[in-house]
Amino acid sequence: MPSSGKTFDQSGFGGWPRRRTIAAAMVALLLLPVEVSHAGWLSDVFKGTSKQAQSPKRQAPKQSPSPKRAAAPKPAASSKPAKVAKPAAAPKRRTAKLVAPKVVAKPSVSKTVAATCEPSKFRIVLDVGHTAQSEGAISARNVSEFVYNLRLTQRIEEKLKAEGFTETKLLLTEGKARASLVKRVAAANNLPANLFLSIHHDSVPKKFLEDWEFGGRKSRFSDRFSGYSVFVSSNNPEYKASLSIAELLAKEMKAQGLKYAEQYSQPIMGRYQHPLLNKETGVYSYDKLVVLKKTRMAAVLLEAGSIINRDEELQMDSAERRDIISSGVAAAIKEYCDRRWGILGPL
Repeated sequence: MPSSGKTFDQSGFGGWPRRRTIAAAMVALLLLPVEVSHAGWLSDVFKGTSKQAQSPKRQAPKQSPSPKRAAAPKPAASSKPAKVAKPAAAPKRRTAKLVAPKVVAKPSVSKTVAATCEPSKFRIVLDVGHTAQSEGAISARNVSEFVYNLRLTQRIEEKLKAEGFTETKLLLTEGKARASLVKRVAAANNLPANLFLSIHHDSVPKKFLEDWEFGGRKSRFSDRFSGYSVFVSSNNPEYKASLSIAELLAKEMKAQGLKYAEQYSQPIMGRYQHPLLNKETGVYSYDKLVVLKKTRMAAVLLEAGSIINRDEELQMDSAERRDIISSGVAAAIKEYCDRRWGILGPL
């Protein structure tokens, strides 16, 4: 503005000295991006110029070496490469520091998990499928599913306790079907348990049943389907643990030479069709099943085999088959715990 120009002229900043001052200021501004730490000397430029205005005799000598101020970037230029190089190496040091805590943190997490899976402290509820009042399916030889379920569950309980799972409890429920389901869930949740394992024996939809006579009595059978199956629900709050145990259980059943029931993945099953989660071992999803979705711990349902198939019923009725299945259950749960201990290593 014109008024500002007059003020500067009266103070000794007009004419040629003013241009020198502006030039010095421009040099200072050019140096600002080079290194912020040198920005402070900009105020010194104006202070020095002010002194020159007050002492005209010293003005000429100090203006002639002005190139020395222009040479000021040399220290900044020499220090710049060093300061840029140091941050470039910094990420390597930070990366190394970040890796170390992860290695240290893993054991603490594993200790917490392993402690809940220690056999003597791992609470297992073995649910006997159905009740004496609501017996479930009727076998090809007129024996109720509840009888098969109870015998197999008792054998599994013995095997698990022998393997160190001393907190295993057999859950025997009374009442009609729907009411008994609510009782099972409440009993398991009140313990509380770490695993809910429901034991059943399979049948088929009525449309596949055929008539025959056994022991002088009419009965029904279906030899079309056979095999075990394992079910989990994605609605269970511990779904990942449920699926992990189900996979191990199905793998152990297969390792014993048993085959899974493939029919549940086929459209001919109608409303009994379920998504097959593992086509190698026979793990299915059954999201609407009450005992799987309402329990607050890992929950798995095992259909040990078909009792409506005449040949397989004979096998399911044998002590040998009950031993095979109970050993498979114990091995699966033990492996579930052992795999977690393996992360921590020897204590």
